[in-house]
Amino acid sequence: MARWGEMVEEEDDDEYAKLVRRMNPPRVVIDNDACDNATVIRVDRVKKHGILLEAVQVLVDLNLVITKAYISSDGNWFMDVFNVTDQDGSKLQNMEVIDHIQKCLESDGYLAPPANGPMGGFAPPAEDQFTSIELTGADRPGLLSEVCAVLAALSCNIVKAEVWTHDRRAAAVIQITDEATGLAIHDVGRLSRAQELLCNVMQGDGTCNCGSTGVSVGAARAERRLHKLMLEDRGGGEKAVGGGEERGGCGKARPKAAKVMVMDCTERQYTVVILRCRDRPKLLFDTLCALNDLQYVVFHGTVDAEGASKEAYQEYYIRHVDGHPVRSDAERTRLVRCLEAAVERRASNGLELELEVRTEDRMGLLSEITRVFRENSLSIIRAAITTKDGKAEDTFYVSDTYGNPVDGRTIDAVGEQLGHAVLRVKRSRNDASVKAEAEGGAVSVLGSLLKGSFQGLRLIRSYS
Repeated sequence: MARWGEMVEEEDDDEYAKLVRRMNPPRVVIDNDACDNATVIRVDRVKKHGILLEAVQVLVDLNLVITKAYISSDGNWFMDVFNVTDQDGSKLQNMEVIDHIQKCLESDGYLAPPANGPMGGFAPPAEDQFTSIELTGADRPGLLSEVCAVLAALSCNIVKAEVWTHDRRAAAVIQITDEATGLAIHDVGRLSRAQELLCNVMQGDGTCNCGSTGVSVGAARAERRLHKLMLEDRGGGEKAVGGGEERGGCGKARPKAAKVMVMDCTERQYTVVILRCRDRPKLLFDTLCALNDLQYVVFHGTVDAEGASKEAYQEYYIRHVDGHPVRSDAERTRLVRCLEAAVERRASNGLELELEVRTEDRMGLLSEITRVFRENSLSIIRAAITTKDGKAEDTFYVSDTYGNPVDGRTIDAVGEQLGHAVLRVKRSRNDASVKAEAEGGAVSVLGSLLKGSFQGLRLIRSYS
């Protein structure tokens, strides 16, 4: 009876929230004149949990670059300003893109459908277009090859996939179709068999933490789900308190990809989070995913990724959804490590090699590619697999099985087996540049962090 009362109360709250949003429709202004080098997008709307992440999701779905952001939530109102450019660093001129942003940010559902291309094709996929599979488990050489072999044996065609690894764990979101029909798979027996076999693959020899699999029909935002999966795989926190550092080649500790500081702002009952690292695509999205998954609300913030230094600065004033700031050292440590992990999952450490495979798509292609990688002792760190108009467009970030850079003879052997016209090699930054960056950044990080925090304190005073 008590549960029924809670359900009625929740329904009433939802209806009231909808009424408030209808009475206060969102206002979105997209301005190409306010800034010399970026398009300025201003968003004013009623606040709800996760609204900042949803706004950023709309922009990253279009592969836009966010160079600056100013965030403020005053009472029940959310106000945000984004400075954005396209991938070439230019202002937005495509009216189809501008209209799409306006429509998505002003809609009540809010989340944009995934774009089929960098700047167009906004139609959402049909509900029965594919089946989505989610996997987590211990990482090991050849894991993706085994997964692909299982799906190929079950006559499942992989049309899209995102694979991440971090701290010896792996997560993947894979979209498959039936080989015969090209549509989503609904056969319960077949899906149960696939889930059973994939679970066995993810569990490996049983000496590590058990793997897990999930199956659903329809669209899923892969990157958003991967952050959630990797957090849940760690039991709600990245690494146990007191756990060791992530290891690179030859067992050496890798330099941290981000400097994170968590402080108290007792005057306003906020927790202040300051993050500095090398800028990269989708960095803001990744850090907001971590905060959102940990159930923190951003009340005020500033983000700056402009300048020749290519360094990103992020500062947030947060509270937990229960209204409290961070209340213990354990919670503080968990927050720092989860933010570090969110940055590291897609950060280059300078050791991996980027390989692109472009060829005609066919059944079993991905199984063949990953088998060749495995036979040549390549370990896949991240992968993005897509098919478009009958073409496979796959990107792999690889190292050798020990986490070291891949030598030229191995790449030549892979090229011979896959075809040099199919394989394209894109070198990552070398290890020396990463090491110098890490050492140089560590010298003055404390002073830089504190300098930024004073700017943020002025910001929240102006809105409080």
